[in-house]
Amino acid sequence: MPTYTVKTSHLDLTAAQRQQIATAITDAHSEATGAPGYLAQVFFEAAAAGLHFIGGRPNGVPHVFVHGLIRAGRTAEQKRALIEAVGARVGAAAGIGREDIWVYVQDIAAEQMIEFGRILPEPGREAEWRRGFSPEKIGDFERAGVAL
Repeated sequence: MPTYTVKTSHLDLTAAQRQQIATAITDAHSEATGAPGYLAQVFFEAAAAGLHFIGGRPNGVPHVFVHGLIRAGRTAEQKRALIEAVGARVGAAAGIGREDIWVYVQDIAAEQMIEFGRILPEPGREAEWRRGFSPEKIGDFERAGVAL
């Protein structure tokens, strides 16, 4: 956790832009919450033409929507810093203005999630929880170039 879904409308992101956005979201989350970056996941989806409406009318303007599921326990200040950083960084990477970026975060209690086979720790207890990774999982991270 966190898991972010980036959905685009009328915008084709390049592989480089997707990488830049994934890094921007991961960094913004880590900076705002203190959570390690290896917990962040980012998925990308594109809305097909004709499937995005605003005010009941078909939209033809490029937009990016970022939906983040994060562990509960963050302060309002942390969440505000997070959504502002994500909005600014994603907009810059996507090459669109701030009025066309939509960012949402939703809290989920740590005890309501399993990742890497175990219930997640409360915020701030990640180091202790991480010690439970198997050597195989640590090898997976190393091969992927993900810092633990």
